[in-house]
Amino acid sequence: MRTVLGLDRLEEFEGIFRGKRIGLITNYSGVDSGWRVNVDLFMERKLAIAKLFTPEHGMFGEGAGKEVGNDVYPGYQIPIHSLYGNHLRPDPEELSDMDILVYDIQDVGLRYYTYIYTMTYCMEAAAECGIPFVVLDRPNPLGNRIVSGGTILPEFASFIGDYGLPVRYGLTCGEVGHYFLAHKGLKLDYRVIPMENYTRDTYFSDTGLLWNIPSPALVDFDSTICYCGGCFLEGSSLSAGRGSSKPFQMYGAPYVRMEELYREMKAAVKEDKVIFRQRAFVPVEREYAGEVCFGLEFAPLDKALDFIPTALQLMRQVIRLYPEQFTLSDQGQGNKHLHYLAGSRRIDDFLCGKLSLEELLEEWRGQSAQFEKETEVFRIYG
Repeated sequence: MRTVLGLDRLEEFEGIFRGKRIGLITNYSGVDSGWRVNVDLFMERKLAIAKLFTPEHGMFGEGAGKEVGNDVYPGYQIPIHSLYGNHLRPDPEELSDMDILVYDIQDVGLRYYTYIYTMTYCMEAAAECGIPFVVLDRPNPLGNRIVSGGTILPEFASFIGDYGLPVRYGLTCGEVGHYFLAHKGLKLDYRVIPMENYTRDTYFSDTGLLWNIPSPALVDFDSTICYCGGCFLEGSSLSAGRGSSKPFQMYGAPYVRMEELYREMKAAVKEDKVIFRQRAFVPVEREYAGEVCFGLEFAPLDKALDFIPTALQLMRQVIRLYPEQFTLSDQGQGNKHLHYLAGSRRIDDFLCGKLSLEELLEEWRGQSAQFEKETEVFRIYG
């Protein structure tokens, strides 16, 4: 049976929104199971959307990290307020004429994906202004069964990681909201319109839904599986294939000898849920844009693949083979961008060979298991 989205249940719950001035936090992923746009669905029911708020990538899908300005929604002429760049949360003035805030964005269930922070920042703003907050829940594409990766240390809290989350936290955005309320001790009139025909073991491929692109580089379910852990490589001098036909499934650089890397990876990776091959590609943005990169292409063979160990092994082999060319991006104050993605400096010990992959993963398994235990009470779906 096809999963029923929170947005699909708008008619059933429209009394929540009737007669209220609505601030809708959304983007291009705000469509129902028939790909009808949420703005249209609200307005057709004469539910008054007074303002729109958009996260990274804006309403219409700008590239990662690009500035997005305020705009006006075509047709309805609804003001669009960007919550990215230097303005990450709505001001009290922007909420002064709002009666309710509604969140409806497709997420991916990974800590370094920024949409959940837009959601929680808006929750804080709503609490400060005494405005109710409603989440129209959507699937976690990676399912809610696997929880993995180390939890983030407070010193590395940022817009790409916070709240003690592990890398793969195994919650829907509606469940994250419940966790956030408890984590911050926030007092807020918070409500989730839950999905139907959805369980903790549902991956996106099980939902019966068309793939709903959450951001420009996550073009399909396979790329999203490999983004889990693959995003670590964006803190290095490797291209993660952005702007190619297989973003987050291809990794390489001009200095890599791909036959050599392939041989070493074949010896190191024992995971049978992933396959990979030698692959040259030309990214059109970010690292090495317009240059030929030599590396590997990965493809998941199982929806339940946890790509984190494979991504770590890839990084370790590249730094071992090309120590003079491989670098980590600086974040300032002695930190690397990788520390903010991984959640701590502990990953350094693995990359330099002081810690084995299994030792690092065992540490992370303990942290993620503790998080999973603590968040059981916030789960909506069995």
